[in-house]
Amino acid sequence: MTIEAIKQRHSVRKYIHKPLSTEIVRALEEKILECNKEGGLHIQLLAQALGLNTCWAGLSYRKVNEAYKIEKGEKLTCMIALGYGESQGVSHKIKTMEQMSNATSNSPSWFRKGVEAALLAPTAINQQKFSFFLQDQEGTKAGCKPKVLAKRGFSMVGYTKMDLGIAKLHFEIGAGKENFKWVVKKG
Repeated sequence: MTIEAIKQRHSVRKYIHKPLSTEIVRALEEKILECNKEGGLHIQLLAQALGLNTCWAGLSYRKVNEAYKIEKGEKLTCMIALGYGESQGVSHKIKTMEQMSNATSNSPSWFRKGVEAALLAPTAINQQKFSFFLQDQEGTKAGCKPKVLAKRGFSMVGYTKMDLGIAKLHFEIGAGKENFKWVVKKG
């Protein structure tokens, strides 16, 4: 996923009746296998960079048993609509960098770019219940990477763990994974 795809992607809820090509399906399946192996997941069919449109839904979808298989011990958490949209969707209102982070004009550009990318992440009902904090760099030992803390907020709707995961991926793409380390909270 590139920063360009992040900037272009918007939720699309209406699609035209046009089947996906074999090449696009194969590319999706390969990426899904890679993600499933790396994350211990069971994703079953993602894709702006391939010219497709998407919209993920956690609450407002109709279950179609033929579309997926739930293995023992698994739980269906969301569905992703995928196809050729009637339109490219529209931008949704997003929070400001100041509302979602401790970024200032003096913050490193990689941190600001990471927050900007995270603000474009799709979230359940566009709630954006997450925040990013650059930890005190003065206390960073020589040769150590700066640390970033990602926190999720509370929501009556839920899905904040999933939202935070998507936002963290967007942050990594915008900031560059090589520029920082995540703060890992125990407990």
